[in-house]
Amino acid sequence: GEPWIVRMVGGGAAAKHYRCPGCDQEIPPGVPHVVAWPDHGGVDDRRHWHKACWNARDRRSARLQRSRNAPRY
Repeated sequence: GEPWIVRMVGGGAAAKHYRCPGCDQEIPPGVPHVVAWPDHGGVDDRRHWHKACWNARDRRSARLQRSRNAPRY
């Protein structure tokens, strides 16, 4: 619901490891991705996302912590 500033980062400009908040997986150096932050936020609010995770952010349900063998219902 709030406005975001979104920037695409090309593979050549991606020089560090980041953790995607959408899937909690690492984004290694050299992988194109999305950097987004709230319009009213600052540098500390920037988050690095996989492009697919950013596009699916509104379709994700709340993050539930389950044990490895827990049923998914």
